[in-house]
Amino acid sequence: MTASTHWLATATGQSVLERGGNAFDAAVAAAFVLHVVEPHLNGPGGDMTAVFATAADPTPVVLNGQGPAPAAATIEHYRGEGLDLVPGAGGLAAAVPGAVDAWLVLLRDHGTWELADVLEPAIGYARDGHPVVGRVGTTIASVADLFREHWPTSAALWMPEGRVPAAGELVRNPAWARTLERLVAAGEGEGTREARIEAFRREWREGFVAREAVEFLRTPHRHSSGTDHAAVIEVADFAAFSAGYEPACTLEFRGTTVAKTGPFGQGPVLLQALAILDGFDDADLDPSTERGAHHVLEALKLALADRDAHYGSAADPAVLAHLLSPQYAEERRALITERASLEFRPGRVGGAEPFVPPLRTEAPEAVGVGEPTLGEPTVEAVGTTRGDTCHVDVVDRWGNVVSATPSGGWLQSSPTVPELGFCLGSRLQMTWLEESSPSALRPGQRPRTTLTPTLLLRDGVPVEALGTPGGDQQDQWQLVYLLRRLVGGYEPQQAIDAPSLHTTSMPGSFWPRTWTPGGAVVEPRLGEDVVAGLERRGHVVTRAGDWSLGRLSSVGRDPATGVLHAAANPRGAQGYAAGR
Repeated sequence: MTASTHWLATATGQSVLERGGNAFDAAVAAAFVLHVVEPHLNGPGGDMTAVFATAADPTPVVLNGQGPAPAAATIEHYRGEGLDLVPGAGGLAAAVPGAVDAWLVLLRDHGTWELADVLEPAIGYARDGHPVVGRVGTTIASVADLFREHWPTSAALWMPEGRVPAAGELVRNPAWARTLERLVAAGEGEGTREARIEAFRREWREGFVAREAVEFLRTPHRHSSGTDHAAVIEVADFAAFSAGYEPACTLEFRGTTVAKTGPFGQGPVLLQALAILDGFDDADLDPSTERGAHHVLEALKLALADRDAHYGSAADPAVLAHLLSPQYAEERRALITERASLEFRPGRVGGAEPFVPPLRTEAPEAVGVGEPTLGEPTVEAVGTTRGDTCHVDVVDRWGNVVSATPSGGWLQSSPTVPELGFCLGSRLQMTWLEESSPSALRPGQRPRTTLTPTLLLRDGVPVEALGTPGGDQQDQWQLVYLLRRLVGGYEPQQAIDAPSLHTTSMPGSFWPRTWTPGGAVVEPRLGEDVVAGLERRGHVVTRAGDWSLGRLSSVGRDPATGVLHAAANPRGAQGYAAGR
């Protein structure tokens, strides 16, 4: 079974499974297609995280495809450039690209197919074209003036003949097709499948890809700050990064083990929220009721406050253990009253004063504010993006399972490198230029990412993989899904289809990093009585569209029977699940 945020990626992954490939072959093939068909949501210059388990070993493992800050990316340099935040678009926001290397590591260690065969669909769609989805055109239209006036290489690729492509129009990226073909050719003559993959990785990290990207971004260019800067990334930064594996962070909830990334991502937010809610009766955890929705929003505010106060790639493991302890969950649960909190309330760990990030409610004058919907980006004219990402889940007949969330490197992140056919990402915008923050900008360290796939296990055996795009909303929408699955007894497709909600009562991870105290975004089909009840409790409610929040997908396997299942998001008519 394959499920993803785009039907062509799902079809690609499923075609690999049909021809004898395993879940890892299928996921990598689908992921490289996502780079091509959802370029506004992810790209080769971006990042990814995955959580997976193999048929031979059910222990959940995290694949880290989040690159670090370049060696010259210091707070002093950025402050010296006149910045008080890392920009949301432009080369200064670029971490070392991690997604491509991570997918290659996964294919090398757990796949079975030849690299050229896995990449053939992506090369074909880039070279020969694919029908573009409407949101790509909407994104390009948002940044059309930026492209024309400041990023001409992006205009040349994404606005052929000077116009925005229409929905359904065939679009091509021949430069990216040539780049992939050159990378595959780097392994010609190598004696083994693994050696051919390693040759691709070397050429990416040390060869023409790194050289072209670094040289191109040396020229000062427009950033979302409205000022021009040169990037600081170097070939040595590319060469120093290698994707790898980490233990998953887990929590038991209602008889199910939930496996997530560690605190370099926001994965523990979901675990913290579940731990807080675990002390309520089942009847008080239904997101379709006023009381249940209120509890969800309040628990999320507390977990997200701890994210911003305590998470980061250098977070002390003892801090996370404290945040996930039953005693701490009980302390946090006691803060939930019948009224909505309008405060930012991180908890204390070890008696130390928690870091409190700047709490901005107003964006810079040049930038509008919008809520991300559908997990698609809200893109401003200066290229800054809130809400992002795509997702893919695969399970095979043998019991291999993978959940992956690729992101970053959006077509609007930074100027397109013309010889490569892609741009670098903007993940460093999630770091702070405050030394006291656990997620401060630090050379060589990973920024705290929002990417947060999920794996569920029962009795130590994987039973479901799931995830969603959506930036800060990813774990929020997954929480609503899991409560309906694990408490409400919903089937996966029912849980995805049901109305969703999330809070905006935390500093956003995306530039300009504003918050809405007490903010709650809901799908009105929750019911006017529920929505009005939330307002009476003090929530500052924004009514989104009835089918506008979340792009969840999932796959699963019943260990007792071997029967597989999959589900995909109907919102936007773009996600797809398939299998047999």
